[in-house]
Amino acid sequence: MKKVFVLGISILFLWSCNNTTEKSTEKQATENHEEHQHDESSEAIELNNGEKWLVNEEMKPFVMKGEELVNAYIQNNHTDYKALAQQVKDQNSQLIKSCTMDGKSHDELHKWLHPHLEIVKSLEDEADASKANEIVLQLQISYQEYHHYFN
Repeated sequence: MKKVFVLGISILFLWSCNNTTEKSTEKQATENHEEHQHDESSEAIELNNGEKWLVNEEMKPFVMKGEELVNAYIQNNHTDYKALAQQVKDQNSQLIKSCTMDGKSHDELHKWLHPHLEIVKSLEDEADASKANEIVLQLQISYQEYHHYFN
């Protein structure tokens, strides 16, 4: 079920990146595309000839806000990981909706985004607080990976 959700979100991201007309809600698009099979998450992210890939300016605030939420959660010893999962999920939805990228940079961003969405989904579904804290750390590492490959 988790893979179906991630695949649906991934397809929504692909669809929204190439759609400049009025967009459907994330939920509707996810439901419409759950049957598709497309998984780039197992591929390693590549640099752009040794340089970071450029991310469109309109997308960056949503990545930065998600990272800010995770870092604040950790620094302030918060415990409501369900709320954090929802807040990061909301930022990811905005990121997806704002996508105007295409080409190789777009493909490489997907290689980061797919596992990132899986981590958020894992946090959302987790019932054990100590396991949730480990997942939050995985989210922090995911954002560090983003900064390694993207500007």
